[in-house]
Amino acid sequence: MAFSQSVSKSQVPVKCNLCENETIKWKCEDCELLLCTNCRDRKHSKIKNSQNHKIIDIKQVGVHSEKVDFSNIQCKDHFGQQYRLFCTTCDSLVCPICINKFHKIHDLIEISEGFNMKIEKLKKGQSKIQINKAKLATNKELLERCKSHENENYTEVIQNIQNHGNVIKQAVDKHIDELKNEVSENQKAIMYSIDTDLDVILRFMIEADDKNNETVDLIKATDIDKFFGEVHQIEKLIDIPVPKTQSSYNSIPKFVPGGITQSNVGVLQSDDSPVKLGVALDIISEYPTELSIVTDIIPCSDKSIWINCDIDEKLVKVKPEGNNLKIISSFNINIYGMAVLPSNDILLCIEGESSLIQLNSITGELTDSVYDVDPLVPTAIHITSGNKVVVGGNDDELGRRAVFVMDENGDHEIVYEHDKHNQPIFTYPQSINSTSNGNIHVVDCEADSDRGRVVVFGQGGDIINTYMGHININKDIPFTPVRIVTTPRDNVVVVDVGTEVFHFLNNTGKLLFHYNTKIMIRIHPYCLAFTPTGQLYIGCSRPSSTAKKAKLYQVTLSGC
Repeated sequence: MAFSQSVSKSQVPVKCNLCENETIKWKCEDCELLLCTNCRDRKHSKIKNSQNHKIIDIKQVGVHSEKVDFSNIQCKDHFGQQYRLFCTTCDSLVCPICINKFHKIHDLIEISEGFNMKIEKLKKGQSKIQINKAKLATNKELLERCKSHENENYTEVIQNIQNHGNVIKQAVDKHIDELKNEVSENQKAIMYSIDTDLDVILRFMIEADDKNNETVDLIKATDIDKFFGEVHQIEKLIDIPVPKTQSSYNSIPKFVPGGITQSNVGVLQSDDSPVKLGVALDIISEYPTELSIVTDIIPCSDKSIWINCDIDEKLVKVKPEGNNLKIISSFNINIYGMAVLPSNDILLCIEGESSLIQLNSITGELTDSVYDVDPLVPTAIHITSGNKVVVGGNDDELGRRAVFVMDENGDHEIVYEHDKHNQPIFTYPQSINSTSNGNIHVVDCEADSDRGRVVVFGQGGDIINTYMGHININKDIPFTPVRIVTTPRDNVVVVDVGTEVFHFLNNTGKLLFHYNTKIMIRIHPYCLAFTPTGQLYIGCSRPSSTAKKAKLYQVTLSGC
C-alpha cells in the first residue's frame, strides 16, 4: 500500500510551456511545446492549423526511449530484484525492497520518465555546451585576431624604429658632412690669410738679401773713386722697412660632440586605449519574404520570427523551413514598432492609436494595453532588461516629440522631451534600445530625412552623448540611422541606411568601429535583432524598386 501511495506522489520537474503551473503530459512535435492536459485541450487547439499538429505522450519523447529495455535492470543492492521506478528525491533507480526500506515517502516516477527527464536535462546541458562552444569559438577568434593585430603592431613598430634610425643616420651623416665642410672652409680662409702675409715677408727677405750683398761688396771695394760714386746710391736704398702683417689669425674651431638622448632618438609609449579588432559577419541562411521591406524583427524562443513591413502594412509570424519561411499567422496592420513582453506577448505601436496594442502570441488576439502616451502617437518601442517599457511618441499638430519610460503598470516614470535649455530634444524618435548600465539610446531621424543622430541618456536622465555619424563614412552621404540594437557584449549597433554601414558604439554612444555591409553581397540592411542564442537576424529592403521580395538573413556576428 505504501508502494502505491509513493507512486501517486510522483512528479516530473518540468513545467508546461503555456501555463507553467501543471505537470506536463504531452508534447506537440510541430510547435515543440510541452503541454499539460488542460493546455492541450483548451489553449493549443486555438493555435492556427493546430488540428494538423502531432501531439504525443511525453513518455514517448526521446530518441532512445523506444530502443531501451527498462524491464530487466538488476538492483545492485538486492539480489534477484529488478529496478521498477526512479526516485527523483534521491536521483536513483529503486527496486521494491529499496522503496519499502528507504523511499516510502519519496517522489517516484516510471523509469522511462526518469530516463526521458535525464535526456531532457542532458539536451539542455548540451545546448548550453553548444552556446559556450560558440562563445569560446568567438573568444578564440578574437584572441587570434588580437594576436595577429599585435604581431602586425610589432612589425610596424620595429619598421618605424628602423626607418627612424635610418632617418637619424642620414641626418647625422649630413650634419657631419656639413661640419667637415665648414671646417674645410675655415681652414681655407685661415691658410689664405697666413699665406698672403707670408708671401709679402718672403719678398722683403729676398730684397733685404740683395741689398745686403751689394753693401758687402761695396765695403770690400778698393777702388775709392768707385766707392764714393756708388755709396751715395746705396745709402739711399739700405733702409728696408719691415712689412706689417696681421697681429692674429683665426683658428680652426674645435669639435664639441653632442649627446644622443631619448628626446632626439625616440621613446616607446604605451597605448592605454583598447585594441579595436573590428567585427566579422558570416551569413548562415538567406530567406526570401513576400514583403517590400523588413522594418522590424522579433525572434522567438521556439525559432519562429515576427517580421513587420510598415510599407505593406503587414505583420507576419514565420518559421524557417529549409531555405524558406513558412507563414504561421498574418495581420494586415500598420505598425511603427514592436517589442516582446516577458509573457511572450507582443506590444505594438499602431498608426493612430495613442495606446500600445498587445498581441497575444498564442491566440493572435489584439487588445489595448496599459501603456499609453496620449496625446502623442507612439513611434518606437523598447523593453529594457528590467521590464521598463520605453516608448517614443510624436504629434505633428502639437509639435511635440518625446520618449516615455513606463513601469509595468503603465505609469510614466520619466519623460524625455526638452533639454536643460528647455528646447525640444527630438525631431522624430524612430528606434530605441538600452544597455546594461541603464543608458537609453534613441535614434532621432525623420522618416523622409537624409540626416539623423543617436541621442544617449544616462541613468540620471541627462543627455550624455550625441552621435551624428563618422566624419569619413558620412562625408558624402549623411548619417541616416533607422534601427538600433544592443549586442550580447552590451555594445550598440546602428543601421545607417544611407551608406549601408553598421556603426558599432559603446554603451555611452562613442564609436568603437564600423562595418560596411557592402563588402558582403549587397544585402541593403534596414533592421537588426539578436536571437536568445546570440545569432543575428538582418531585415533588409529590396535592392531596387523592380525587385519583388525583400530578404531576411541569419548571420553570426563576432568581435562586438
